[in-house]
Amino acid sequence: MSVMPLIDTHLHIIDQSALSYPWLAGADSLNRDFSYEEYAVQARRAGIAQALHMEVDVAAHEIETETAYIAGLARREDSLIAGAISSCRPEDGDFPAFLERQIANPLVKGFRRVLHVMPDALSESPTFRNNIKSLGKTRLTFDLCVLPRQIDKAITLVDLAPDVTFILDHCGVPDIKGEKFDEWSGKVAEIAKRSNVIAKISGVVAYADADAWQVDTLKPYVHHVIDSFRFDRLVWGSDWPVCTLGGGLATWVATTHALVSGCSNEERGKLFSQNARRIWNLG
Repeated sequence: MSVMPLIDTHLHIIDQSALSYPWLAGADSLNRDFSYEEYAVQARRAGIAQALHMEVDVAAHEIETETAYIAGLARREDSLIAGAISSCRPEDGDFPAFLERQIANPLVKGFRRVLHVMPDALSESPTFRNNIKSLGKTRLTFDLCVLPRQIDKAITLVDLAPDVTFILDHCGVPDIKGEKFDEWSGKVAEIAKRSNVIAKISGVVAYADADAWQVDTLKPYVHHVIDSFRFDRLVWGSDWPVCTLGGGLATWVATTHALVSGCSNEERGKLFSQNARRIWNLG
């Protein structure tokens, strides 16, 4: 089995000297800086060749400041950062002007509005829905970070915007520690019926028992996502530094290789890098 490079579609950089992260106050072990330099050493050792930075829910007035900060990292010689998924506020009336500015920025590859910590009604407002629909005229994707109970609402949004490419983060956030497979699996299979949804194999180590999980613990969940979406609609992400809650970057990379060890080179190539290159037009 040949070793294939990975494109990490879900990297978080945290620099509290440069940006404000209101949610970190209650984040315990994540409430510290996680620098690009720290990530890059670990990533290169693990076979990661490129990364997309995923917004870290900075204070709303600093959204574009975060993008500018990541642009500085991306300009470094031999930087792993190939693009950024920006935070956004589709519920706001000034979103169209914000969108025009991001379209003009080649670093920005897509958007995410964290929904799993927000009221369910947020994504149901006409302004939110119309602004998401407007992404269909752009090259930009939209990441869905939702709890299993919210997948039905995500499906409604996906159906209202069939021209938008949506990325389902973290395998749909299954409660692995609580062993709630059945409450999650049917909804994942249903959203997978939408051809404009891509699933991201990421984040799951944080939803398992940090002290007890093994490859076999994660296997039913990851394999269900693979079976539902198939390999043309899968991408991989580290969710660093959140993955440190469940073992760290090297552990998650090794686990990923174990989870797909029975797959063909073609299938693994699509998951590891080829789909990401195609979806986000990465060089």
